[in-house]
Formats: sequence, structure tokens, C-alpha cells
Amino acid sequence: MGMRTKRSKEFKAKVALAALTGDKTMAELSSEFGVHAAMITRWRNEAKEGLAGIFGKDDRKEVKEYKTKIEELYKTIGRIQVENEWMRKNLEV
Repeated sequence: MGMRTKRSKEFKAKVALAALTGDKTMAELSSEFGVHAAMITRWRNEAKEGLAGIFGKDDRKEVKEYKTKIEELYKTIGRIQVENEWMRKNLEV
């Protein structure tokens, strides 16, 4: 059983880009980078899937939704803090 090697995201991107160009076969890339062809294929496919997100506006919508939700949560926390403070003052035992 071989040892797993942790590869940097920069290395993975470099290999995926080389695979996407199609200038070399998987066997050539595997030999050049010292990575199994199946792993190169996986990184290439992940790169393809991720490219759409770079150009899309969907992320902005998602970020806006998260910001709105966070705002709502902070308002709720503030309201609860005010209610707790009121109860502490008015319901002292």
C-alpha cells in the first residue's frame, strides 16, 4: 500500500490545466508529474466543474442571501438580549 501524498492546490491546478489543454496523453502527464492518471482525470474534471463558478453570478446571489440571513440572526440575538435584560430587571427573585 503506497503512502498518500498531500498535493498543493497550485500543483493540482497546474496538472489539471495541463490535462485540459490536451497536448499530452494521460500517460505522459502521469509520468511527467508523478501522479496516477486516474487522479489527473479527477483533478481535470473538478477543474471543469469549478470553471463555471468563476463566471457566474450565482455566487453573488448566494452571498447576498447569507448576508441577509446573518443580519436577521443578529437582530434576533439583539431582541433576545433585550428581552433577557428586561426579565432580569423586572422578574428579580
